[in-house]
Amino acid sequence: MSSVEKIIEKMKRQPNGVRPEEAEKVLRAYNFLPVRQRGSHKHYLNEDTGVLITIKQETPLKKAYIVSILNRIGK
Repeated sequence: MSSVEKIIEKMKRQPNGVRPEEAEKVLRAYNFLPVRQRGSHKHYLNEDTGVLITIKQETPLKKAYIVSILNRIGK
């Protein structure tokens, strides 16, 4: 099992304990690239589908951000 798959399992099991670095690793694995950052919010764009997702850079991430990431990557 790759490290990205382990992080996804952690996101499903414990959505309140995910760090922004882990979320970014998952997003990059699914072709989401950081396009800009304004203050504490970082924007990721999937150039294939045009989907934009915004993540607040706080530790740990709130459950709403994790659920949004999982929905966008289809998990």
